[in-house]
Amino acid sequence: MKRYFPILSWLPNYKKSYLSGDISAGITVGIMLIPQGMAYAMIAGLPPVFGLYAALIPQVIYAIMGTSRQLAIGPVAMDSLLIASGLGALSLTGINEYISMAIFLALFIGVIQVLLGFLKMGFLVNFLSKPVISGFTSAAALIIGITQLKHLLGISVTSNRTLQIIQQTLDQLDLINPVAVAVGISGILIMLLVKRIHSQIPAAIVVVILGIALAYFTPITDYDLKLVGKIPEGLPDFRIPNIPWTSLGDIFTLALAMSLIAFMEVVSIGKALEEKLKSNTINANQELIALGTGNILGSFFQCYPTTAGFSRTAVNFQAGAKTGVAAFISASLVALTLLFLTPVFYYLPNAILASIIMLAIRSLIDLKYPKELCKNQKDEFVLLMATFFITLLVGIQEGIILGVLFSLLLMVYRTSKPHMAVLGQIKGTTYFKNINRFSTDIIDRKDILVVRFDAQLFFGNKDYFYKQLKRHIKAKGYDLKTIIINAEAINYIDSSAIYILKFLILELRQRELTLMIAAATGPTRDILFKTGVVDLLGAENLFVRVVEAVEYVEGVHPRTEIEDRVSRQKY
Repeated sequence: MKRYFPILSWLPNYKKSYLSGDISAGITVGIMLIPQGMAYAMIAGLPPVFGLYAALIPQVIYAIMGTSRQLAIGPVAMDSLLIASGLGALSLTGINEYISMAIFLALFIGVIQVLLGFLKMGFLVNFLSKPVISGFTSAAALIIGITQLKHLLGISVTSNRTLQIIQQTLDQLDLINPVAVAVGISGILIMLLVKRIHSQIPAAIVVVILGIALAYFTPITDYDLKLVGKIPEGLPDFRIPNIPWTSLGDIFTLALAMSLIAFMEVVSIGKALEEKLKSNTINANQELIALGTGNILGSFFQCYPTTAGFSRTAVNFQAGAKTGVAAFISASLVALTLLFLTPVFYYLPNAILASIIMLAIRSLIDLKYPKELCKNQKDEFVLLMATFFITLLVGIQEGIILGVLFSLLLMVYRTSKPHMAVLGQIKGTTYFKNINRFSTDIIDRKDILVVRFDAQLFFGNKDYFYKQLKRHIKAKGYDLKTIIINAEAINYIDSSAIYILKFLILELRQRELTLMIAAATGPTRDILFKTGVVDLLGAENLFVRVVEAVEYVEGVHPRTEIEDRVSRQKY
């Protein structure tokens, strides 16, 4: 029970000293959630109230089942954009069907996440490499900003595609509402000023209050300034989500991509918190189960998909949150808002919500990391830029899927042509190092070739290994008598590579050359014994260290019966 419900571990040990920090953090994050939730619902193409619904159940469930005590769960900009992009591509009739599909998407994503968690598939997030994440996140941030231009400029845009949004915006430059622009820019400037005065002041709620006051007490709405409008009062009702059986195939890719991206956000934020707290509590598989359960139960209360928010989690941590009690307080504040304050938000200008979003996306755009990659690792820089432009110009789902595919192809390419070094003995020592790095201090013998292959041997690189070894053998010339493979970096050998090894042994034997293997790890030695390579090679040609193989060739260190027995031993 404690494994699946970590609250049973920390709640009985709750200390009074935690309470002040949890209350402070809970109130602060709750205040942040109100304008943020409404703004992110707008990104998703949903009425603002659904952002408040999504801020209730999921974060309470995570507080009960999650392994991090400071993560702030709720609606986020990235997931909201994915929903708008994915559902916008479907042929949906009217806002009601769109809302129904968004709620079902939460259920679908939750089921996938829980299933992955129970199957212990948390490792899948490792396939989202940092260049792919960085390129995708920066592009998504720009798309979010572009989608909010219509609210900031007071114009009407119908498309969900980036280029089409830009085109429609340019076509309506003469229709821009200067009042909406003035309100939106003022909101951004006020938030920047508030943050400069004191970083702990909830700047978003300040501009929300000022925006509502402006619309309520002045005739500014007479200038066609669009407002949020009527928000349903009360807590969300319990409803069983409608399952669109005919559209399951169409949204499966979207649900799977969002499941992994949401999980990636939770784990990456949780790991960053662990470094600051000097703790190690994050359990990837339990995080999947907690996040999925929150989405499943949330879908029965009209929630759209949720995950951890970067900014809210940072505020939660800085405000002193110690446990999930802070999440209970945040959810209570949102619930009170739904019960008593929704009529007030009728007068909130859309331009104010757009300004909150515009300022929030700054933290998602990373310029420093691409510069580092461009300077030091060109191939990963190309991967980042490819993901960025595909996401920006083609689509959100295409960007993340093709980005992961390109990163896997890059990994396969690297493993197909790994580093192979020719080694020489450093003078006066028993160490063997790359002759290209230590050329002045190396004993490079003409009768012995020592090579080190820095990767596992498998079907993808066996031919490269064979060709490179033959090239080095040819470079040694006719004085060569012995080839020693330093196998310390070879952690696995598959059946295709075993075939090449056997072929190589026989080929070298015909040329009166001896092949030796040294420094193989236990699992690799097991493979060599089980597949018959040692029988063909000869156990006398298997060594624990490279220096022993060289001394054996020189006759300085003849093998004893005990050493021969050790070489034959499987371990």
